[in-house]
Amino acid sequence: MFKPIRDHFAVKILLAFIAVAIFSTLTLAVVMNVSIATTYNKHIGEQFSNENQVGPQGGRKGNTLYENFKAAVNESLLFSVAAAFLIAGITSIFISRQITKPLRAITRASHEIAKGNFVQRVEIKVSDGGDELVQLGTSFNQMAKQLEQNDLMRRQLVGDISHELRTPLTAIKGSMEGLIDGVLVNDEHIFNQIYKEADRLQSLVEDLQELNRVEGNAFKIEKKSIILADLIQDAVNSLSATFNKKGIQISVNSEKNLPLVMADHGRLLQVIQNLLGNALQFTPSNGTVEIQAYRSGEFVHTSFLDSGLGIEAAHLPHIFKRFYRADISRSRKNGGGSGIGLTITKSLVEAHGGKIWAESEGKGKGSTFTFTLPI
Repeated sequence: MFKPIRDHFAVKILLAFIAVAIFSTLTLAVVMNVSIATTYNKHIGEQFSNENQVGPQGGRKGNTLYENFKAAVNESLLFSVAAAFLIAGITSIFISRQITKPLRAITRASHEIAKGNFVQRVEIKVSDGGDELVQLGTSFNQMAKQLEQNDLMRRQLVGDISHELRTPLTAIKGSMEGLIDGVLVNDEHIFNQIYKEADRLQSLVEDLQELNRVEGNAFKIEKKSIILADLIQDAVNSLSATFNKKGIQISVNSEKNLPLVMADHGRLLQVIQNLLGNALQFTPSNGTVEIQAYRSGEFVHTSFLDSGLGIEAAHLPHIFKRFYRADISRSRKNGGGSGIGLTITKSLVEAHGGKIWAESEGKGKGSTFTFTLPI
C-alpha cells in the first residue's frame, strides 16, 4: 500500500532528507560517545587531578560525575535531534513541494497535449535562473509549439488534399455522367480533359508516396562520379519547352573545370528538376531564371536565381517543411504545388551529404535556392 506513495517524486525527496538526517545523527552519536571520555578527561578530569580527587577512571565520586556528564550530554543531544528533525521535516516538505511544482505543471500540460490540446504551455519564471527545471520547461514549451505547428499543418494538409482530390474527381465524374447520359460528345477533347484530371490525381498520389519513402529512408542512394554541368543541362533541356511556353528565359553559368561530384544520377536529376519546377511556378511571364555552378572549398555549389515573386523573411525558415506554403491561396491548379516538393528535395540533398537553403530580399524581389554537394 506504500508503493504508490513512494513513487511520488516529492516523497522521494522527503525520504532522502530524512535518510541524510538519520545518518548524520547516528554519525554524531557514535563520534560523540567515542570521544566523550577523552573530552571529559581533558576538560574536567584535570580539575580532579589538581584537587587530588579521582577522575572518571578511579573513584566513586569521579565515576558518578562522569556518568552524570555523559547522561546530560546524551539528553541534550536527544532534544537537539528531535528539534532538528522537526525543523528539517517542515523545511524538506516545503522544499520538495517547490522543487516538484514545475514537474507537476509539466505533467498536467503533457496530459492535455496527449488529449490533443496542443496550445498548453508551462509557466517559466525567469527569476529561477537557468537551472535544469527551467531548461526542462523551456524544452517542453518548444516541443508543444512544434506539435501545435505540426497539427496545424496536418489539418491544413487534410483540407488541401481533400480539395485537390475533390476537384479532379468532380470533373472526371461530371464528364463521365455527361458521356453516359449523352449530354457530352465522346470526342478527343472530352477524353483529353478526363486524362488531364486523372494525371493530376496521379501526380498528387506520387508526391505523397515519394514523401513517405524519403521521410522513412526507404530509398537507396547509389553514388557515382557525375559531371554536374551535363546533368544540369539535361534537366534544362527536359523543361525548356515549358519555360519557353511561359516566356521565361533560362540560362546556365557553370564554372570551367568544375570537379566531379559523387551522387545518384536519378536522385540528383530529381533535385535539379524540382528546383527548376519551383522557379517556373513562381516566376511570372517574361521573367528570368539563372543556374550557377561553382566550387567553394570541398563542395560544389549550385544556385537557382529567379526574378519571381520572392519570399518574405518570415517564411524563409519554414519553406522546406512539409506541406508548408508561403502563400496558402496557391493550389496545384493555379500554379502552386502540393507543398512537399521542397521537403523531398531537402531530404535528397542531405542524403548526399550536402545542404540546401533559400535566400530572398523580400516579396517581389526574386529568390535564390542553393544546394551543395561534396566533391
